[in-house]
Amino acid sequence: MSSASAESAEPAASGSSAAAGPAAPTVLPALPEEGVERVLCVVAHPDDMEYGASAAVRAWTEAGVEVTYLLLTRGEAGMAEDPAIVAPLRTREQHRACEIVGVRDLRILEHPDGMLEATLALRRDIARAVRQVRPDLVLTANFDLEAYGSLNQADHRAAGLSAADGARDAANPWVFRELREQEGLEPWSSRALLVLGHPEPTHAKAVSAGHVQAAVDSLRAHEAYLQHVTGHPAPEDFIPEILRAGGTAAGREHAVTVRAHDLGSLED
Repeated sequence: MSSASAESAEPAASGSSAAAGPAAPTVLPALPEEGVERVLCVVAHPDDMEYGASAAVRAWTEAGVEVTYLLLTRGEAGMAEDPAIVAPLRTREQHRACEIVGVRDLRILEHPDGMLEATLALRRDIARAVRQVRPDLVLTANFDLEAYGSLNQADHRAAGLSAADGARDAANPWVFRELREQEGLEPWSSRALLVLGHPEPTHAKAVSAGHVQAAVDSLRAHEAYLQHVTGHPAPEDFIPEILRAGGTAAGREHAVTVRAHDLGSLED
């Protein structure tokens, strides 16, 4: 499959397009997952995985897939308290969120929250994690300048771009040679990079009502953070709606949608 492309079902038609009437809505194909054993999720902050994506994570872990979270910051600048207090608080909340969806491997780096930069050092850290985890799929969030109805937050942009670059760097033996020569980490090529929250998704992962509830509960685990955000809606008031919209696009009741970019082969 070519990068960021997907074959979609063609609506049945007979005769000319005028005679056929309005085209049937395109249904997103299911994400190819045959043989998927490990998934690495790379995001900027605690809670970034909990806005719907954790429903897919729960579906994966229930099926025996090993899911690793790589958080690039501790989210210490995300609340109006001393970062020395906020960092461990948000770490504890993220651990609780991970327990709810079956994630046993949570890794948090020490890059500065609110000042994340798409540097070679960040790419190296992500490439290192990819070589350590050896995931079939790498998942990150939308890194466009505009996202979610507004300007995308700077850390999200740096995190997603670096995840895309770091995932490819991990497969190249001549990039970050020290990972192999000094740390013994052999190159690894994942099948695909999956981008959450993209306005033009290519694939969908169907999730059950139980997975939707797990996603709601995982966001609730960020209790202190949600209390800090003025006017934040209750998770149960919008997470199911997001996942229902994904389900509509996929011809299912609920789904998480992604834009998939081939790194190796989605069809393997």
